[in-house]
Amino acid sequence: MIEATARRLAGLSGWRRRFVWLLSGAVAVLALPPFFIIPVLPVCFAVLLWSLEGVRCNKGALSAGWWFGTGHFAAGFYWVSHAFLVQPEIYGWMIPFALLGLGGGLAIFPMLAVWASWRLGDGLVSRAVLLAVFWSVVEYLRGHVLTGFPWNLLGHIWAIDAAPMQFASVVGIYGLSFFTALFATLPAAFVVGKHGKLAAIGGVMIAVALWGGGAVRLMMVGPDTSNVALSDLPADVPILQIVQPNIAQREKWRPELQNQHFSLLLDMSRRPENLRPDQKRIVIWPETAATFFVETQTQARMEMAEILGPNDILITGAPRTYPRDTDEYKVWNAIQVIDASGDVVASFDKFHLVPFGEYVPFRSILPFPKLTEGRTDFSSGPGPQTLSVNGMPSFSPLICYEVIFPGAVIDGADQPDWLLNVTNDGWFGDSAGPYQHMAAARFRTLEEGRPLVRAAYTGVSAVFDAYGRVASDLPLGERAILVYPLLSDKNHTTVYYLWRDLLFYGIVSFFAVLAMGYKRIPKSL
Repeated sequence: MIEATARRLAGLSGWRRRFVWLLSGAVAVLALPPFFIIPVLPVCFAVLLWSLEGVRCNKGALSAGWWFGTGHFAAGFYWVSHAFLVQPEIYGWMIPFALLGLGGGLAIFPMLAVWASWRLGDGLVSRAVLLAVFWSVVEYLRGHVLTGFPWNLLGHIWAIDAAPMQFASVVGIYGLSFFTALFATLPAAFVVGKHGKLAAIGGVMIAVALWGGGAVRLMMVGPDTSNVALSDLPADVPILQIVQPNIAQREKWRPELQNQHFSLLLDMSRRPENLRPDQKRIVIWPETAATFFVETQTQARMEMAEILGPNDILITGAPRTYPRDTDEYKVWNAIQVIDASGDVVASFDKFHLVPFGEYVPFRSILPFPKLTEGRTDFSSGPGPQTLSVNGMPSFSPLICYEVIFPGAVIDGADQPDWLLNVTNDGWFGDSAGPYQHMAAARFRTLEEGRPLVRAAYTGVSAVFDAYGRVASDLPLGERAILVYPLLSDKNHTTVYYLWRDLLFYGIVSFFAVLAMGYKRIPKSL
């Protein structure tokens, strides 16, 4: 039956074949967060590979990759449309152009991967391996070309559980994506004799190895050590107080509600009753939670200081315009740290800006307004930094989606004790977007061997330990605070931190040579 299905797919042509490619690409999204229906991935890639056996020209192979990729990205990024509905009277008309442009534009990457595997492969097994190689290579390129967009990488399917994520500490998310792609492509080879069946079994065993190996690693490092009462912790262990105000994006910047929103943030930031007086707190507000220029608003800073103890600090996302350059007006999307005296003791400016969200590329020829508040494009900061404030453990601040970029989240010369990600996913409502964002961010803990604290305006806020385990979190769409100790006892230096993507380069090169050099595998269905 499986062989007959494979032959039937290879015999498709015209619109039927294009529809199958489009549909299989879209269905493959169900393996990604928040659905995690992982078995659909090898099924969808088998459909692609089997139908590709009927392709006889370069144009057909390019078409297969483009239609598959368009379905995959249009379905995977449907939630982008929510951002245009915050102000539908201004941006609503752009939704179809944004979705089709994003899906069709990003589809160029899988188009190249599919074409290269078809062109260089010699039989179904070879093409399956090469598709995994080139798919992971184009994912790497997608993460770097034109500022990069490494969202919904194949490796993100393992965020279903901490165990299969562990290998990212060695090869990074791009390396994990390669082995995930092998898991997705090799089962298609089941239909071509003994070698094909062995390859298919090998694909399945990749998932077993990832899960089993990761589970062993987590057993060896032991459980999370934070299951003690907060009041019993030593005074030198800071207590995190993450504020999730859950204010709708369309209401966030309304002038008549600004004081009300600010009062809510202050009320949610007051000291919990179960903390001892000598325990120090790190109060964290999400991205642009302060909707004003903190450095110029003395009264607001004094009110923020009033809810802090003498050893506490408050970290907030806020716009910043306090002069860095005196000859030109600029605005930064920033993180600012306030101490108990009401002083701004540290600042960080976002360095990886969202195209069309925070600035409009080629503004001289594209007359579109950016989606975020205000008419002025945000300026970018200098890059990753490590902040050390008031004797607290040092941290690397990351705003919004700059946390999703592997190997680009810390200052390599000054390794921090923990990572902080403040974000506003309220743009995307109750959709898959916030869950996909959180899953991508979670992999930075595995790669850097450091805990990650995430403060999201509408959720999901969370604390992950240095092994990617969820220590505590708040649901999407809930107004709440998360109080949790900041522990760094499991911090460690990972292989990925030392080698970055060098192992990924070596692995994909090895498998590419192996797949193109092995000629004794059956060639067709």
